[in-house]
Amino acid sequence: MTEWTLISIAIISLLVLIGIILLLIVWRKRGIVGEPNYQVFFTLGIVWLPVGVVFMLAVNPAIGFAFMGMGIGYLAIGLANRDKWEKKK
Repeated sequence: MTEWTLISIAIISLLVLIGIILLLIVWRKRGIVGEPNYQVFFTLGIVWLPVGVVFMLAVNPAIGFAFMGMGIGYLAIGLANRDKWEKKK
């Protein structure tokens, strides 16, 4: 395996581990979790889209496309629920 393949696998493993931990936290607090803040989804989309571009150009095109896909997905979720964004105080 090449060096970049190992780095890519490590990054993907770390992201999967973080996802599992978040799922466990939500599962333990099932009744407490309310409606999500869709404005945060939009912000995450804005962050993940350029991260995907950087990864695509610098590290691995496959990982870059995955991050760009996540960014576009988050942007779509945030914009589709724009009427539910929390009002700033």
